[in-house]
Amino acid sequence: MKKTALLNSALSEVIATLGHGDMLVIGDAGLPIPAETYRIDLALTRNMPPFLDTVRAVLSEMQVEKVIVAKETGEVSPQVLAELKRLLPDTPFIEVSHEELKRLTRDARAVVRTGEFTPYANVILVSGVVF
Repeated sequence: MKKTALLNSALSEVIATLGHGDMLVIGDAGLPIPAETYRIDLALTRNMPPFLDTVRAVLSEMQVEKVIVAKETGEVSPQVLAELKRLLPDTPFIEVSHEELKRLTRDARAVVRTGEFTPYANVILVSGVVF
């Protein structure tokens, strides 16, 4: 059995295979996921698992070079943006429109769907390198 925090095998595999610049999306329950993009569906019920708990688990294994969020996140759900910035204090944040964020999901290696019901609780984590 793994000793690290992240136990989901599909999510662990995706993180292990990320290269520099690859994107991993963590989204709320309502984020549309393109049919061609690999989906890791963790959603169980309303707010289970929570978006931020999922981000924390992913960050325990993933090196993040930059973060992409929708401008609407800070406008509608500022507590989500504030916590993301607290979790990734030295990481550059890029803000795009929600429409652009949805478009970028097509280029992601995977989209992780949580049970989160907070509007605009979505993030794209861009993989960095550990050396």
